[in-house]
Amino acid sequence: MTSSNKESNSFALNAAIGFLSLLLVLLLFGLFTRLVYPRIENQRTEENSKLIGKIIQLEVLNGCGVPGLANTFTSALRKNGFDVVETGNFKNFDMTETVVIARTRDPKNAQRVADALGIDPENVFIEASEDFYLDATVVIGSDYKSLTLN
Repeated sequence: MTSSNKESNSFALNAAIGFLSLLLVLLLFGLFTRLVYPRIENQRTEENSKLIGKIIQLEVLNGCGVPGLANTFTSALRKNGFDVVETGNFKNFDMTETVVIARTRDPKNAQRVADALGIDPENVFIEASEDFYLDATVVIGSDYKSLTLN
């Protein structure tokens, strides 16, 4: 072997050792941070716990395009004891009637929201999914002036 081949092999070996050392340091850092700051996953209990209240968690979406309507209803719902965890706009603004969508298989909480708003039971739908960590979604339609919540 010539000296230039030895230097080339030595450089490649040192580069590989350096890369693997850096990779080891990153993996150790990741392990350390995982142990110090473990991931927290949102989970709901199936049982009634004394620590979990009967608060209904809602998402309020503007379905008619009136600016600030979701925020107005969020404030009113919170004053009436509902926990609004998300507000925003619905996928379109052509909703003529306000609807409540139950996000769990049990529609009781969605029906309680509908009763509080004065929404007909025919406008309560069930769309259960484990991707949602809330009880119901309220999509406010252009009939928002007829709703009874103060």
